[in-house]
Amino acid sequence: MPNITSWEKVETEKLSAEISRQMIFGEKAMLARIVLAKGAIVPRHSHVNEQITWILSGALKLSFDDGDRVVRSGEMLLIPSNVPHSAVALEDTVDIDIFGPPREDWIKKTDSYLRGQK
Repeated sequence: MPNITSWEKVETEKLSAEISRQMIFGEKAMLARIVLAKGAIVPRHSHVNEQITWILSGALKLSFDDGDRVVRSGEMLLIPSNVPHSAVALEDTVDIDIFGPPREDWIKKTDSYLRGQK
């Protein structure tokens, strides 16, 4: 059954001193709101999920094997599955990430690369 919610009602996970995340997901899609402080680093990783990154405010520099892309407020970037990438927040940034299918590592909280664990 469809359910209406708001970000104020969704749990906020503090992943590190610089990164927090909220997410909502179903069987086939996930929407996440990521808040990154200027200088926050998302280490290099890849996943089977397709990802659409939409910057609501701020700017992220994403690094790929073929070079860097800077995504600014109002811009979106599609990251195909299994493409290694990393990111750094160039400013305080609010980012919406859409994944298909949902990120199982995020749901199960086994995303150690993002939590600063080895």
